[in-house]
Amino acid sequence: MNKDIYIFSNGELKRKDNTLYFETQETKKYLPVEEINNIWIFGEVDVNKRFLEFAAQKEILLHFFNYYGYYVGSFYPREHLNSGYVLLKQAEYYMDEEKRLNLAKRIIDGAFSNMLIVLRYYKSRGIEIEDKINEIVDKKQDLEKAQSIEEVMAVEGNIREAYYSCFDKIINKPEFIFDKRSKRPPLNRLNALISFGNSLLYSAVLSEIYHTQLNPSIGYLHSTNNRKFTLNLDVAEIFKPAIVDRLIFSLLNRAQLTEDDFEEQLNGIILNEKGRKIFVQEFQNKLDVTINHPKLNQTVSYRRLIRMELYKIQKHITQDEEYNPFVARW
Repeated sequence: MNKDIYIFSNGELKRKDNTLYFETQETKKYLPVEEINNIWIFGEVDVNKRFLEFAAQKEILLHFFNYYGYYVGSFYPREHLNSGYVLLKQAEYYMDEEKRLNLAKRIIDGAFSNMLIVLRYYKSRGIEIEDKINEIVDKKQDLEKAQSIEEVMAVEGNIREAYYSCFDKIINKPEFIFDKRSKRPPLNRLNALISFGNSLLYSAVLSEIYHTQLNPSIGYLHSTNNRKFTLNLDVAEIFKPAIVDRLIFSLLNRAQLTEDDFEEQLNGIILNEKGRKIFVQEFQNKLDVTINHPKLNQTVSYRRLIRMELYKIQKHITQDEEYNPFVARW
């Protein structure tokens, strides 16, 4: 299985003949180009056209994050699985309000179902959150009644607010109080973790889209507008509870991340370099975790599950095969 490379140091990515390497003032490290899917860049790293041409040839995606850990963008090589037919079907489902609404509802229903899986697990561990679970179950009925994407997004916002309100009880650490959702900048440590984890997941889903015939620019829940990519945002909603949120709970409850792994920047709070390295390593481990797939009767990694989800969406729009979102088992 190909792997991902994470770069936190400052330096330059270069090509020499048929190899790539990363060079700093002190070292030069060659990269196994035939074994790389993605390169995640957190340091101040220079690249040139010669390097990018070879990365594109080897179908390697680059994801860039700035000094503060915010996602900047991706180098998305020319799509090697282009399909005019799939692109037209994606556009058809986006332009048809009924078809788009149906698909958006299914995506959000998957996200809600996975939120409930997470909350019910912690309820079984003695956390008193049954009132919020019931609130989310009741609000799910509003999703069925929604008549527009705007109404779907409003329901999503209400349910996510109830979901996030459970985090303080699950984590139960005064130094990691949720308070309310804040993004740019995150105003506390827990929001910093959520934002950073979500950014990693958006990039991971984008990488999997590259290996399908789908175009990442056409989403259904998130509007296709000035954003470069939206389909990855849609699919990430389904996996946030199972991957990002569970990872955050694990890192904090096991004290793998503490107050010392954060710093104040830009009138907010961000993970420092040590904290980002810990989170990234555990995020990578989480994507590689395997679970028993009931239909395939075999173990499948979360990374593979993301790609399978994309295949299901593709079949929904090209073969009228009803799309049912992934729901975790815990």
